[in-house]
Amino acid sequence: MTADPTTLGTLTWVRALDRPDLLADPVRAAVEAWAADDDRVADAVVVTEIDPDLADTAALTAAYDLPPAASANCVLVAGRREGEERVAAAVVRATTRADVNNAVKRLLDVRKASFLPTDRAVADSGMEYGGITPLGLPAGYRVLVDARVAVDDPDAGAVVVIGSGLRRSKIALPGALLATAPRVEVVDGLALA
Repeated sequence: MTADPTTLGTLTWVRALDRPDLLADPVRAAVEAWAADDDRVADAVVVTEIDPDLADTAALTAAYDLPPAASANCVLVAGRREGEERVAAAVVRATTRADVNNAVKRLLDVRKASFLPTDRAVADSGMEYGGITPLGLPAGYRVLVDARVAVDDPDAGAVVVIGSGLRRSKIALPGALLATAPRVEVVDGLALA
């Protein structure tokens, strides 16, 4: 499979910087800042418009002929240690699931890690449910990316599809590039198969 995200599935992909209307405000600001620091970002980070009712991974892959492994899901997780809340985004391929009870809990150094409630995840991130993405999250959030997202997948290739902050669009980019995004920590074993 190609490393060119513009040929992924049956969708029409364009440079994300050319369609800021398809990005939530914090995502747009993050992509613009990242592009200012890394010349690869302007051309390699692309966006497409989708039916918002098809934003969930299973519906998206079926409707737009995407390999299931091409999608990377982003979940927000929190735990407490000595009264201090610790929050992270865990990004894993859609064919896996985040190891919240072991890997994420250990990385946050908390006794118990739980998914953020939907209303809080949406309010804190400034993104819509079903569109939350690792790009543009609040500064206090750790951004944990499973190592399998950063490498070519035998079924999906080098590209990953992530949220845009909005339900009506998706971002695609090489997983290896996502691994270099600001604040990203690449973690072996973040996901369970």
